[in-house]
Amino acid sequence: MNFLAHIYLSGDNDLIKIGNFMADGIRGKHFESYPLEIQKGIILHRAIDTFTDAHPIFRSSTKKLHEKYHHYAGVIVDVFYDHFLAKNWHTYSDEKLEDFVARFYQSLQDNTAILSERTKEIMPYMIKYNWLVSYQTVEGINRILTQMDHRTKNESKMRFATNELSEFYIEFENEFTNFFAELRIHSNNKIITL
Repeated sequence: MNFLAHIYLSGDNDLIKIGNFMADGIRGKHFESYPLEIQKGIILHRAIDTFTDAHPIFRSSTKKLHEKYHHYAGVIVDVFYDHFLAKNWHTYSDEKLEDFVARFYQSLQDNTAILSERTKEIMPYMIKYNWLVSYQTVEGINRILTQMDHRTKNESKMRFATNELSEFYIEFENEFTNFFAELRIHSNNKIITL
């Protein structure tokens, strides 16, 4: 899952959300130097990724992309799934997406001292261009995938992946909906054990 889903699946604790958000840049046991609630977010992130990567529905989504995008297929589907979460946000939360996102951005700014260096680097761009809200539209997803493609020196071809998103839109959305129902249960159960 991509940023929005990881934050959403973290429950109400701001530090768990932050840990979950910045977990990708923290390798091995390096997370043990962070405050306990941040550590919980990192552990939760890893549990979500493990569950996602092994899930047959997620694999079915990536299969549509493997031939063209190879090992980037999973990254692309993560972004597609964040699009469907943002687009259908009202199904998953009583709070408006814009308000949820604004609260998260504020919590990042309030906790700058404990953020990883990578998070501190991307945070200004994320807030300025409002990445999380931009996920609601295919155009927003295209901008995100294009930025990600630039980081691979355009080798990934991710900037073209919204073609497949449009072609298989209903299939991807149905796969997301069914998968996310299971992932929410898995994440809630994991939070209880942290």
